[in-house]
Amino acid sequence: MLKIVFMGTPDFALPSLKKLCAAHDVVCVYTQPPRPKGRGYELTPSPVQVFAEEKGIPVRTPASLKTTEEQAAFKALGADLTVVAAYGLILPEAILSAFPLGAINVHGSLLPRWRGAAPISRAIMAGDTETGITIMQMDKGMDTGAMLLKRATPIDHKTAAELTSELAQMGADLLIEALSFTPNPTPQDEALATYAPKINKDEGALNFAHKTAAELERQIRAIPSYFEHGGERVKVLSSEEVGARELAVDIPCKSGTFLRLTCLQKPGKKPLTYDEFLRGSPQFLTNFKP
Repeated sequence: MLKIVFMGTPDFALPSLKKLCAAHDVVCVYTQPPRPKGRGYELTPSPVQVFAEEKGIPVRTPASLKTTEEQAAFKALGADLTVVAAYGLILPEAILSAFPLGAINVHGSLLPRWRGAAPISRAIMAGDTETGITIMQMDKGMDTGAMLLKRATPIDHKTAAELTSELAQMGADLLIEALSFTPNPTPQDEALATYAPKINKDEGALNFAHKTAAELERQIRAIPSYFEHGGERVKVLSSEEVGARELAVDIPCKSGTFLRLTCLQKPGKKPLTYDEFLRGSPQFLTNFKP
């Protein structure tokens, strides 16, 4: 049984923390500080913090790990290993090397493809046929460390939420497997590296004239997407590419392709089918300019 410091924040990290708690001694959890959330903007702890506190595990939420005081407090935990899963802060060298076994990361891609903050969404948007989990040794680079274990899964027509949930469970299983023996580290091939920068909110705008239906359908599955109509920002929750304009409601896109919207949501309203949306906005197709 290993003494482990766990560092993670969102739901993606929870399965890994739960599996570690069942198999090892998690001596402390680091997570992002509570953030304003909801209509009341109340400070809300991360899913990882909520679970850790329920289990009675000490929780720390520093805004930075760069100070000598914070680094000394971290090292004083006397763990064997640091495990990181979607923590949200870059770890200084003093943190990475604080414990005898260093630090390992549960990363949501098949490295070296999609290093960085948004690997799942970027894989969907790029049209990749598969993605997966890589358990890697951490170094001072951005997801550049040697790989310990990898496992792939097809993307098919999964949304980012569906794929995140699947990869979170896969990552937890692979993490425990990696800790059960000593895998041979495999260096990453730098020539194959691609990067997955954080999603910018402006990327969610649906540009029907400049993207094909296939590109837009992938975007809608990958990130929160919308178009402006009647002074409102309408979210598109699902869609499908159609081979030809089979119905008058299909939207023309780049290169003669067509997209059919299947689920939409106006601000503050419940999700609607496209037919329901059109009944409430009969002028949409007349006024709509792709």
